[in-house]
Amino acid sequence: MPTVAIVGRPNVGKSTLFNRLARSQRAMVDSQPGVTRDRNIARVRWDTTEFLLVDTGGFEDADQSPLAAAVRAQSALAAAEADAVIALFDGREGLNPVDRELVRQLRTLRKPVFFAVNKLDTPAHDDAAAEFFALGLAEIFPISVAHGRGMDELMERLVAQLPLPAAETAAGNAVRLALVGRPNVGKSSLLNCIVGYERAIVDATPGTTRDAVDTPFQYGDQGYVLVDTAGIRRRPRVHQHLERASVVRALRALERAEVALLLIDATEGMTDQDARIAGYAWERGRALLLVINKWDAVARERRDRTTFQTRIAEQYATLAEVPCVFVSALTGQGVQTIFPALQRLVAAHRAQMRTVELNDVLGAATHAQAPASVHGKRPRFFYATQTGSAPPVITIFTSAPDCVQTAYERYLANQFREAFHLYGTPLRLRFRPRPREATRGS
Repeated sequence: MPTVAIVGRPNVGKSTLFNRLARSQRAMVDSQPGVTRDRNIARVRWDTTEFLLVDTGGFEDADQSPLAAAVRAQSALAAAEADAVIALFDGREGLNPVDRELVRQLRTLRKPVFFAVNKLDTPAHDDAAAEFFALGLAEIFPISVAHGRGMDELMERLVAQLPLPAAETAAGNAVRLALVGRPNVGKSSLLNCIVGYERAIVDATPGTTRDAVDTPFQYGDQGYVLVDTAGIRRRPRVHQHLERASVVRALRALERAEVALLLIDATEGMTDQDARIAGYAWERGRALLLVINKWDAVARERRDRTTFQTRIAEQYATLAEVPCVFVSALTGQGVQTIFPALQRLVAAHRAQMRTVELNDVLGAATHAQAPASVHGKRPRFFYATQTGSAPPVITIFTSAPDCVQTAYERYLANQFREAFHLYGTPLRLRFRPRPREATRGS
């Protein structure tokens, strides 16, 4: 999908434009400059064209402060990554020296840039746009984002210049893998080890990787697309805005992937932040494989895989059934074990379960342990059927959906997981009233 970036000085109306096009209030808007520091991203449709819209922090004088320099660098990075750029100026304040520097940088980009002068609420104010021609611009769009004035002409011209959405890969069955993890756990080294050449820069300095890099490859008969991502840190430690933007891209990579390969530093063990990253993947319905990297660096007397996995299960119960592989991306040791584990994981993620077998499991589970009564009402379960895949979704029809307690839902999920070997994939249970019950209730 093509991407459009909005850039400009602080308080020229970038976030207002973003909200108008996104039809939401996702970006904070305030009269004080500099409210937006991190990038906001939204999926936008204009007429029949869909694109990703990126709001950026204000483009300021880089000499003001390290923060200003970081925000400015992030804006430049967003413009460089985009397929088209909207450069926004403030028609009420007039031309500013920083506008001139912004235009100079944008001229180096080989892509469409649309220059718009905002806050011109009526045609009588359009003369204020004339001074911006001093920047050597061939075309300027006078607009008022707050009132929607001039927006149609600007956006019609912009979408006409956007590339068509990229076609899906010919190998429609390719498995998309997102490499995620804390900085410096060896993601880029693993990518290079898998594809067999220096696809990504490897450096001991945490945070070397800032962009998500898609690498298609074949292993046996299966096609894969591997996405290397920037490391994800806890929010209080992500103090550089370029690094924050890298976290956004890492989470976007999860959105595009089917399986998350979560790299864990074996010398440090599983951390709370690793568990949070696993949670990010799980919440998004991604299958999960724990890749314990740097296994060769662990002291030989402590190199016990069962003990390592047991420790994970004790500290993070939700990860107890997630499969693990133990590798050294540096030497290649154990890397070949990733792909059999992936095959089992993808099979579980895409599992198709027969209704009759689901109901056999449901009947056995409820017979072994009946649900508790809630306010004197004990839910009865009628039948189950699969209603989704990747991740698997099982819908269970019951007399009282609201009376199914969380603990019992977890119990049923574990029974289905064990019966169908659904390890490493989220399993969604949906409880619905039987159609006859729903009609009676209405």
